[in-house]
Formats: sequence, C-alpha cells, structure tokens
Amino acid sequence: MRLQFAAIVLAAAVLAAPAPAAPTVAIPRAVVADPARDASHPAANRQVLILSHGEGMNALLMRASGAGPKPTMLLLHGLPGNEQNLDLAQAIRRAGWNVLTLHYRGSWGSPGRFSLAGAFDDVEVAMDFLRRPENARQYGIDPARLVVAGHSMGGFLAARYAATHDDVLGAVLIDPWNVGASGKAVLAKPESRQDAIAAMGDDFGNSLAGTDAARLMAEAERHARDWDLVDAAPRLARKPLLIVDAQYGNAAQVAPLAAAIRSHGGQPKAVTLASDHGFADHRIALAGVTVGWLEGLTVPAAKAR
Repeated sequence: MRLQFAAIVLAAAVLAAPAPAAPTVAIPRAVVADPARDASHPAANRQVLILSHGEGMNALLMRASGAGPKPTMLLLHGLPGNEQNLDLAQAIRRAGWNVLTLHYRGSWGSPGRFSLAGAFDDVEVAMDFLRRPENARQYGIDPARLVVAGHSMGGFLAARYAATHDDVLGAVLIDPWNVGASGKAVLAKPESRQDAIAAMGDDFGNSLAGTDAARLMAEAERHARDWDLVDAAPRLARKPLLIVDAQYGNAAQVAPLAAAIRSHGGQPKAVTLASDHGFADHRIALAGVTVGWLEGLTVPAAKAR
C-alpha cells in the first residue's frame, strides 16, 4: 500500500495544519476477544472463485459463526494491495459479520490484466455473487444486509459502488484515494505527471499484471471528470457512511469529500487517526472504529430462508 499522488501534493498543507486531537476510540470486545465456539455453526474460511468477464478471481469468504444468514461485508484492498486488512476482517467476523475479500483480475495471481476500470467491474461481479440465492444459502449470507468497504483504491471503488447502487446498507471508506481528483491535479499541471507516476510507484512486481504506474495514471487522467468522488457526494449523502482517514496519508484529499457529503445533507461518521496510509501503528483503533460503526448501523432482521 502506498500513498497516492494527491496526498503527496497536498502533504505540505497537512503538515502545516494543526494536528487533530487524537480521537477517543471505544474498542468493542470483538476487536480484542474471541467469541465462544459455536460447535453447531462454527466460523470458517471458504475459498471461492468468482468469475468476472471470463476470468476467475481468487477470493476468500470468511463466514461468521452462528446459525442463520448473516450481514456481510465486501472488503476491497488497495493498489497494489500489500495491506490486505485481514486483521480488520477477522474483527468484523468476530462481531458477527461475514466478510468477502478478493483479488481483482490481474492482481495477486487472479488471471487477466489489471485496470482501474476493470477493478470496478470486478466489484459489481462480487456484489452480484453475494446476492445470488444459491450462494446466500451455501455461505449463510443475507443479501438484504450488505455493506461495501475498501482501503485506498478499494475505498474509491467502494464509494463509487455505494453512490450508484441502492442494494447496500452503507459503506466504509478507509483513507480512500480519489482517483478523479488525482487525474484532475495532473491535467491542471501536466509538468507534474512524471512526479505523479513516480509517487504511485512502479514496483508492482508480480502483484499486478498487464499494467504499470504510467498506464494507471493515464487512466486516471482519462476519467478525471467522471471519477471525482466529490461529484458523487449528493448520492453518497443518502447512505450511512464511515470515513476513516489517516493524518499522514490521504487526509487532505479526503477532507473535501467529507465536506461535500455534509453539504448535501449527509451525516458520515468521519474519524482521523494519527497514522500513515496503511494505519501501521493504529490497527486496533481502525478495527475499533469500524466494528463500532457496524454495531451502531441500523441492520434489518435476517429474512427467513
């Protein structure tokens, strides 16, 4: 996981601003304690292969313990995805939620070529997987109780999905990268393009196939006008949202998004943690904020199946 270009461009503004007071984060029990084992319906991991446009995405369904269909989260990783946030996924499962994680086409061994647009298509397919009746029965999923979440690029994908679909209860955006805003920044200052490419990094190695930083930045520029999350604020304002940003990460880019959502009547829960983009030294706080928000989310009762 790396800082995105816009965060680096705005780093001076972040450092110059007064440091926000460290939030007091209540730590739910699920973050730090295992539940009693349910011998009849134990928690389990299930490897699944999700077909997206002819390619099979490697995915993991982390099933929560207990009988009956469960609320379920799709948790999306960033670019290239070195930080998988599986500790966060485990805490969410202990709180009674199923969690689906996946590797987009062309990433981390999933076949195909990676692209930003392709990743969004993969999210559409993954959400469809969770809604299918046969999968709901097999994995204990309640399709009426879905949340989409993501970190960095995954936060961008989660925000775009939540803004354009009514089939999710809400979204969790973890230091999201506003890809459209980054594209606009380069278009406004073309001489910054090489710095932007260098900031994104080109050490993808075997993690991403068929692309590099230059291609991804060109894609961000092509979609600058239709991928700016601030423009999606009116639609996001209608959804319950948790936005967790990192003071030393994308905080300066996230602030305009949160402000725009509020200006359209939204009431996102917004928390800034004094950590880096990967929340390397605030993992328990990140899990505490996320699980606490889920516990406060209005979740309809499970439907009989």
